[in-house]
Amino acid sequence: MKKLALASIALFAFGAHAQLNKNIDSVADYAVNTYQNAQIHTLTNLVAFPTVNKSDIAAPQNPDFIGFKALLKMKAAELGFDYQDLGYTVLIGMGEQSEKVTVVTHGDVQPANASKWKQSPFIIDTSELGKLVGRGTEDDKGAIATALYAMKAIKDKGITLNNRIELMIYLAEESDWGPLTQFMKTYEQPKYAVTIDASYPVVVAEKGWSLIAPTFNATSPQTGLYVKDVTGGAFRSQIPEDASLVLHNADAALINTLKAKAKTLNKVEFNFSEKSNGLAISVKGMSAHSSEPESGINAIAYLAELFKGVELENNSDGELIDFVNQLIGLDIHGKQFGEIAYKHDFMGPMTVAPTVIERDGNALTLAVNARRPMGKEEAVLQKQIDDALANWQATNNVTLANIETIIGTPMLLDSAPHAQKLLDIFKHFTGDEKADFVSIGGGTNAKLFDNAVSFGPSMPGKRYTGHSEHEFMTIEQLELNLRMYTAMMIELGNM
Repeated sequence: MKKLALASIALFAFGAHAQLNKNIDSVADYAVNTYQNAQIHTLTNLVAFPTVNKSDIAAPQNPDFIGFKALLKMKAAELGFDYQDLGYTVLIGMGEQSEKVTVVTHGDVQPANASKWKQSPFIIDTSELGKLVGRGTEDDKGAIATALYAMKAIKDKGITLNNRIELMIYLAEESDWGPLTQFMKTYEQPKYAVTIDASYPVVVAEKGWSLIAPTFNATSPQTGLYVKDVTGGAFRSQIPEDASLVLHNADAALINTLKAKAKTLNKVEFNFSEKSNGLAISVKGMSAHSSEPESGINAIAYLAELFKGVELENNSDGELIDFVNQLIGLDIHGKQFGEIAYKHDFMGPMTVAPTVIERDGNALTLAVNARRPMGKEEAVLQKQIDDALANWQATNNVTLANIETIIGTPMLLDSAPHAQKLLDIFKHFTGDEKADFVSIGGGTNAKLFDNAVSFGPSMPGKRYTGHSEHEFMTIEQLELNLRMYTAMMIELGNM
């Protein structure tokens, strides 16, 4: 998911302001008055399942996912909906009409570092006024709970719909789109598709999730100044909050220089501690979704910045520090990375962020997560990446052990038939008449549908907390989402 960058989209061929169904306010009021507490209770139960995918067991065989699906099946029966368990995908439906509206969500979540939460990230924490803190509250279990009770309110009120409403819950969105890509080969494309895994007002463009991952595997004499035990980050789609290393053979003058420089880098918190064989240096930044690196403070980048201009021995750890300093730095748009930087008038600039350091013995892999807008051909971008990496290796007399690159495909829709209707719903319930179509840095499963746009659940102008170590959804936002999703299903159900 992931948060948006507002921009003008006047050139897009959407329709004029549309007339909304006269029932939406009364049904939305009913949904909130009747089911607000129920959706909070259901969200609490959904969060309790730590649905983090693991490399050694597929989601359909994972006990946490099995329990999660059992809860969904029970809720579907309780609320009067049909239920299909298709392995990696669950479908919960209302109605038997021949055409359908598919509401797309996911039930898996990113890992969470329990030490950074007041209590377990898989227990809803209500200690902060008006907030429900827990992994998955914003991405994406809150949206699942809201969709279920929006459907229930419509069913209760006997609203006639021309289209079936089908809630799709995929179980590996955060780690593996392969099973869903395969599933979509046989899934009948809906009349309209809406993902509720992004931002408001209405998302009509998404950057492509991309990766540059060099592996460093070098040794050095370790007789001069060198660093070891470089660590940083948690996973590839999170701006890293923590990073650290151990500095060896530093004299007092250099240590004093580094400490003085650390004080000038005051967006982060540095800690220096003497060890028997060196100086341990750690940095604390702020985690965020890697689709919006401007919302976080990148601990890996700042740790490297501390050593800018310091000549280190070329072991794996030192090479990684030099790589970050020379090709990325504190910039988030790839301006130091050869010629890869560019921007799109609507979708905004490419973003580039080091996110996690992965160690395998002496080998270190640095995952650099990039978000690519429209405006540059894949082959051109690939060549620019290759050239930048080749030039860096030649300049520094380094041979990278391996380079993994993934160039994701951005999405830009200029004529989704239901986009204007969704924008009108947002304006109606928020009173924001200036709201417009937006682009996001993140990538949702909307890309796998013929004509899907995204509608919430996060508000524009507010920091997105999914993928962070302080994820939450406000009670107020849950209520507003329930109103707008109820209206969305009524409107699209009759288009």
